[in-house]
Amino acid sequence: MAQKIVLKILAMNDEKTKQKAIEAVADIYGVDSIAADLKDQKMTVIGEMDTVAIAKKLKKIGKIDIISVGPAKEEKKGEKKEEKKDEKKDVKK
Repeated sequence: MAQKIVLKILAMNDEKTKQKAIEAVADIYGVDSIAADLKDQKMTVIGEMDTVAIAKKLKKIGKIDIISVGPAKEEKKGEKKEEKKDEKKDVKK
């Protein structure tokens, strides 16, 4: 089952470091999606991969904090529910 990992990389403060972090995570087997936010120094990784492997790779770049680890599908279900509620509201009007 795919999981979503959100990490804070304290050393990620320029575009070059951001690119190094993305390349390091991209090498890991099972990674489906990578998103990095330079302003908040956060990286979100989605896929069926080993969380420890990601942490080890990113520790070489700089200090990291794991913010959350959880299932990736949870958010998608919430979005679908909100869309259905919006559709029902439109029908009533």
